[in-house]
Amino acid sequence: MDETVNIQQAADLLWDCLTQGKTCPPVRELIGSDDLSAAYAVQNINTQRKRARGESIVGVKIGLTSEAVQRQLGVGQPDYGVLTNAMRVSQDHPVKWSELSQPKAEMEVGFILGKDLPQGEITLDVLKDAISAAVASIEIVGSRVENWDIRITDTIADNASASHFVIGDEVANWASVDLVNCKMEMTRAGEVVSQGRGSACMGDPLNAALWLAQTMAELGTPLKEGYIILAGALGPMVPVNPGDSFIGNIEGLGSVSVSFGTAE
Repeated sequence: MDETVNIQQAADLLWDCLTQGKTCPPVRELIGSDDLSAAYAVQNINTQRKRARGESIVGVKIGLTSEAVQRQLGVGQPDYGVLTNAMRVSQDHPVKWSELSQPKAEMEVGFILGKDLPQGEITLDVLKDAISAAVASIEIVGSRVENWDIRITDTIADNASASHFVIGDEVANWASVDLVNCKMEMTRAGEVVSQGRGSACMGDPLNAALWLAQTMAELGTPLKEGYIILAGALGPMVPVNPGDSFIGNIEGLGSVSVSFGTAE
C-alpha cells in the first residue's frame, strides 16, 4: 500500500473521530512514527474538509514548546496546528462537552497580527512590528487518539491535538510586558492547578511565534493580518472534567476564563 493511501486512511480515521465524537488507535500505525511530512499532509486534508464545511482559518497554534515534552516525543522542534473560527469559544458561554475529546486546558500567550507577514525572511523585528496586540489565552487541547497514546506524527496529524481556545482582552502595549519573566497562574474552582512563566515557552513566547512565522513563510503560506498565534503552554496542562471552570492570569496581559458544560 503506497504512502498516499495511508495518508488518506489516517485522515479519514481522524475525521470520523472528530465528527462522530469517538477515538481511534494511533495513526502512526499507518503513516509511521517519524514522517512529519506525511503527518502534516494528513492534517491538511482535514483542514480543507473544515473549510469545505464553512469554517474559516483564524490563526495557528504552536505545540510542543516544552523541552521536556519534545524529549518525551523524540523531537527537537515544536509543531503547529490550524485554528478555525469554530474552535474559538466565548468566556460567557460554557463549551459543550459533546464537542470535546479527552480535553485538557493550558495557559498561553497569544499574539494578534496587525499586518500580513512577508513571504521572505522573517526576523524578530519584522515579527514584532507585525504584532498589534498580545492576549492571555486558555487553549483546550484534545486528542482523537485513544488514551492520548501519541507520538509526534499522531499529534501533528491530529492538528497538533487542537480543540478549542478562548482569549482575553487585547493588550496593545504588549511590548512593555516582560514576556520572559511574567508569571502565569490558572485556577479551577479557586484552586491553583497550573503555574509557570513565559520562559517555559521556548525561553520566550516570541521565540515560538518567530519559529512559526519562519516555518509558515518557508512553506509558502505566510501568516496573515488578523491571525491569532497561540504560542504554547506556560505551565502544565490540566485534565478537564464536565462542569469545570478555569480562570487564568498572565502578568501584564490580564485574565481569561472558560467553563465547560456537563456530560450529555
